[in-house]
Amino acid sequence: MRKTFKTLLLALPLCLAALSAQAADSAAGRWKTIDDKTGKVKSIVEISQAANGTLSGKVVEILHSDKGPNPVCDGCEGANKNKPVKGMTILWNLSQDKGTTSKWSGGTILDPANGKTYRSKIELQPGGGKLDVSGCIAFICRAQTWVRE
Repeated sequence: MRKTFKTLLLALPLCLAALSAQAADSAAGRWKTIDDKTGKVKSIVEISQAANGTLSGKVVEILHSDKGPNPVCDGCEGANKNKPVKGMTILWNLSQDKGTTSKWSGGTILDPANGKTYRSKIELQPGGGKLDVSGCIAFICRAQTWVRE
């Protein structure tokens, strides 16, 4: 019994290290979005990976908004028109770039502040603590760095 307990105590740090290394290699997880102008954390977006390998992101918390604590996407069209931003999928269809474990592209990102959608790509920074997110229309792009929660 004592030997088993010692083995478990030795194995626990190794398991935790393996889990944290796996998290550092994936964009899946919870990310703080940062306001470009104020530097304040605006929201928490949870990125998940579908069975087909694509990534999508949903707003799970609103921390700071110019439109109040429960903003809606009044600039959105279609199914998202006037829907709450909290719970809304704002990033979808990102596919991992071939030959890399840190870049995804070919997706779409929605800016709930104005309701516009953009072509999107993301890149996980070394260490896995930061995610560069960009959205583009033609050759005009806007980028943000999100921080892992």
